[in-house]
Amino acid sequence: MLPVGWNSDSQNSFVYVVAALAALNGLLFGFDTGVISGAMLYIRNTFELTALFGYAIEPDLVEGIVVSGAMVGAILGAALGGRLADRLGRRRLILIGAVVFFVGSLIMAIAPTVEVLILGRIIDGIGIGFASVVGPLYISEISPPKIRGSLVSLNQLTITSGILIAYLVNFAFSDGGEWRWMLGLGMVPAAVLFLGMVFMPESPRWLYEQGRESAARDVLSRTRAEAKVDAELREIRETIRTESGTLRDLLRPWVRPMLIVGVGLAAFQQVTGINTVIYYAPTILESTGFEDTASILATVGIGAVNVVMTVVAVVLIDRTGRRPLLLSGLAGMTVMLGVLGIAFVLPGLSGVVGWAATASLMLYVAFFAIGLGPAFWLLISEIYPMEVRGTAMGVATVVNWAGNLLVSLTFLRLVNRIGESGTFWLYGLLSLAALVFCYQLVPETKGRSLEEIEADLRETALASGAGRREGTESEADD
Repeated sequence: MLPVGWNSDSQNSFVYVVAALAALNGLLFGFDTGVISGAMLYIRNTFELTALFGYAIEPDLVEGIVVSGAMVGAILGAALGGRLADRLGRRRLILIGAVVFFVGSLIMAIAPTVEVLILGRIIDGIGIGFASVVGPLYISEISPPKIRGSLVSLNQLTITSGILIAYLVNFAFSDGGEWRWMLGLGMVPAAVLFLGMVFMPESPRWLYEQGRESAARDVLSRTRAEAKVDAELREIRETIRTESGTLRDLLRPWVRPMLIVGVGLAAFQQVTGINTVIYYAPTILESTGFEDTASILATVGIGAVNVVMTVVAVVLIDRTGRRPLLLSGLAGMTVMLGVLGIAFVLPGLSGVVGWAATASLMLYVAFFAIGLGPAFWLLISEIYPMEVRGTAMGVATVVNWAGNLLVSLTFLRLVNRIGESGTFWLYGLLSLAALVFCYQLVPETKGRSLEEIEADLRETALASGAGRREGTESEADD
């Protein structure tokens, strides 16, 4: 069954091709996120993880720095990516990001020291930061409203597919411990993305904003029914006329609530613990009694669940809406993190603990994959005004990667100090807080154009008085 609104019309078919290619940004994101989990089991055997630049450091901290090097780069890439997407264009930034990711993967594959490996991870992360901002943004702006949710969620599907591919690559090279091949194969999707995007069009909204109305019309004509092109151009024109396009727009009273929503979703997507599973699943399962290869194979199963449930989300998100999937997913995550914590306090049952932990991890990932995983990236591509959309997504993505960095650096230390049970129960409490946050603040955006969503935000602000305050402030500035 296809998601609602999908058909085989030539215009929709072209949109699917464009969205699928742009979603390879997510594949890069997912591959790098997943591949380090298996590679770390063997990097320990190549490098002495007790020092950096001649200074003695705890092994857990060195390992955390290797894992989180990509997060540091991603924070930088996301911070630059939002503004670059607005200035250079969405398509051009995708091409730049593919090149950066290729270079980072190559450096990791040939790294002679752990310091060079970390440098490669940082460069790799810059490419991921670009990709994580511009991939959903580009797909959102080029997609028709009726299928926008499903198409943007393809980005999350390719993230999960990239993670699964990484796990399979890890398993394929696990017998020989060939971690260089694991990390170096990231060059392949980077090359495919670059070559594919060379032939793809620019976002019609960005083209119109640059004064290229004819080019924007051409792109819309290839992705919309002809009768809808003029109406959509009028909506875009009205939006541009009412925006000044400066960074200050993010703090306007009517934009601020959505900035809070985006930043809150960004933080909760990470601090609820998903990347402890992605980065450290083999390490977690090793602690329950699995051997190296067995733990990697079990991790492949977790990755498969992630992909399958993301497909479910792609099918449902334009039918049921964003909020129902988000709320049900968070509720399930909260419960499964509680169960996972219990699994680690069962006494004297190492085999049972291993399988209970694996089942809990799979279900936790399943609930994440239908809710917070795709919903975050989709919502931040929908809820912001057009002229600051790239910048706003950049802010949210920086927060997301900062949360990722925090979790990746602290997970092993938390486990050492409060145990596996305490760590997963902490993530469970944060998942409960995320559920309350989303129930109270996250809007439904299903089936509306980006311009309609923006208009609704303005009307809500006017009804609450924020719009009047903003008008008074603008007059005072004049």
